[in-house]
Amino acid sequence: MKLSIKTIRRKLLLIILFPLLTLMVLLFRTLPITKIRKFAVCVGKHFYKKAHKSRHRALTNLEMAYGKEKTLEERTAIAQAVFIEMIKSFFDYMAFSRITSRERFFSYIEVEGEEHLRAAYEQGKGVICLIPHLSSWEFSAITPPMLGYETSGVSQAMKQRLLEKMMIKYRQRRGMKNISRKGSYEKLVETLRKGECLILMIDQDTKVKGVFVDFFGKKAYTPLGASRLALETGAAVVPMVMTRKENDDYRFIISPALPLIETGDIEHDLLANTQQQTKVIEDMVRAYPEQWVWMHARWKTTPERLEAYRKKKQEQSKH
Repeated sequence: MKLSIKTIRRKLLLIILFPLLTLMVLLFRTLPITKIRKFAVCVGKHFYKKAHKSRHRALTNLEMAYGKEKTLEERTAIAQAVFIEMIKSFFDYMAFSRITSRERFFSYIEVEGEEHLRAAYEQGKGVICLIPHLSSWEFSAITPPMLGYETSGVSQAMKQRLLEKMMIKYRQRRGMKNISRKGSYEKLVETLRKGECLILMIDQDTKVKGVFVDFFGKKAYTPLGASRLALETGAAVVPMVMTRKENDDYRFIISPALPLIETGDIEHDLLANTQQQTKVIEDMVRAYPEQWVWMHARWKTTPERLEAYRKKKQEQSKH
């Protein structure tokens, strides 16, 4: 396969940056976390200023979501706060990458509502941990295994293999098993049927099979994997979210399991359950708008674009 100049440049840049990232991890492990977080604020502000495309997308998405609910000044403040939060969460994750002690880990992360996860887990049908891209979702993913629950996470292959190996190593160090997204459905079913936890995130526009549901009053193309797995296995869907506290540490909030909508009409049930899950995620984002990834193109796929894409794929398959 012939690589474009843009792809080659990106790969080279990632190869060059990886040693610097490794050095940063080693440095951050030695510095006081308060100093790292102050540095993150400066980097986040600079990133917001220089990342024109991402900043524009964040502001556009905020306007779409809130409209007249929030002023331009309020939306701008949220957008800048999001950039700072993303950098701060990333730096935190690097600084805490060697922490495997439960005592130390939970000195930074307060857990609220573990009884909901425990009740679902004890049913023995598996638990789908529904987590949004809010604050440090990497900490979200490793919190259930750090609490002692057998847990697997679904991940998509990264463009930089060394970075992918690093992230998987950090997850496995805290007890999380990794499942590659490509061709993984049978493994996901197997994981749930063993009664384990499965980390899933459905709040981004991806190429996996999905449905259009309401998100902030707009139709958003949303993966239906969580609904499909729940209907097939009977696993409980338990929403949970990592949030930043006022003291700069974290609070992991676990909500009660969502009731499974099961009428026998599979198309209806997939749509209804995905809408229910998305509504819970929207409530989380509304509660902590400064911590969700507004720079993601959440509403990129439209019914018209999806139809055009499917027609193109059909035409290509004929030749």
